[in-house]
Amino acid sequence: MATRRALVFGGSGQIGERVLERLLATGWEVTAWSRQPRAPRPGLTWQQGDLSQPPAAALGIDAIFSCGPLDHFAHWYAAHAIKAARVVAFGSTSLQVKQRSIDAAERDVAQRLEQAEQHLFAAAAKRGTAATVLRPTLVYGAGRDRTLTRIARIAQRSGVFVLPRAADGLRQPVHVDDLAQAAMDVLDRSATYQRSYALGGGEVLSYRQMVERVLAALGPSARLYRLPTSAFASVLWVAHRAGRLRGMSDAVLLRMREDLVFDLEPARRDFGYSPRVFRPGPAELGVG
Repeated sequence: MATRRALVFGGSGQIGERVLERLLATGWEVTAWSRQPRAPRPGLTWQQGDLSQPPAAALGIDAIFSCGPLDHFAHWYAAHAIKAARVVAFGSTSLQVKQRSIDAAERDVAQRLEQAEQHLFAAAAKRGTAATVLRPTLVYGAGRDRTLTRIARIAQRSGVFVLPRAADGLRQPVHVDDLAQAAMDVLDRSATYQRSYALGGGEVLSYRQMVERVLAALGPSARLYRLPTSAFASVLWVAHRAGRLRGMSDAVLLRMREDLVFDLEPARRDFGYSPRVFRPGPAELGVG
């Protein structure tokens, strides 16, 4: 069998690095892009640059994987007439979640994701290329995410973590390894062509339960306190005044009360998606 060749964008990111591992382990020849110089490995060549320029290796590509911002990749793909039989790109469930956010910047994110998917599928269809978009929700596992790793580090430093009592919306945290495996599994499944899939983890938890699992991974020293909404708002105001927790906006607080659960049945049906339950270890939360 001829060696297959792939282009990978976002290969140094938390999902991309796991996709690279799987491609190399299964004999692919990979050209990956990075803004910073990186050492080559057997089967892996790094191109230094970004999505503002055309690829140096544009011929004989069997698949393109995008593991970074979808809007940037969709623009690049539409602008460069690169031929590949297969495109697998990661988007985000933020496309659905943030459409009606009270935060204008979040609504803009949702709009850009939706437009990016449309542009990608349209450009792929013109070239006779099969494209698939994977939409993860609440990624963890590499210790580089902005939610669960952040919770773990705050709790590890202080010994406590504080939540508003109303933060009981449902969640489906998904491991980076399950996402990378999904990217491989969709490759040769024709049922996935020109389709998008929401990818959550194998377990639905309340926000409180999810945080409790994170704290359990840290050992007995970290404790969870739940405050009335008004008291939590006061604590948050003090943190903001001290220059901390800037990412904890009103929109984020409101979303803690919402159920962000996605239907995984299409992914199970079309490519056998079978994610793990949420039992993180310290290293997976960046505190090991």
